[in-house]
Amino acid sequence: MANTSSAKKATRKIARRTVVNKTRRSRVATFLRKVEEAIASGNRDNAAASLRTAESELMRAAGKGIVHANTASRKVSRLTARVRAL
Repeated sequence: MANTSSAKKATRKIARRTVVNKTRRSRVATFLRKVEEAIASGNRDNAAASLRTAESELMRAAGKGIVHANTASRKVSRLTARVRAL
């Protein structure tokens, strides 16, 4: 348990940030899942539209530090290749 007031404040801040980060990570996962579902259905137009929104969300998460920038770029690249292959 934190002893100093600054350590107590730090734990409160960490708890708040954890909630925000968890919701952002969940939001990214939702957008990625929508792209995966569109690819599985074989609908190229729907997959392309889903990919555009997912790419935006992934890059925003990378900017906020939720996911690493290289990880976001890799995911976008692989999804783009799969959508183009449809």
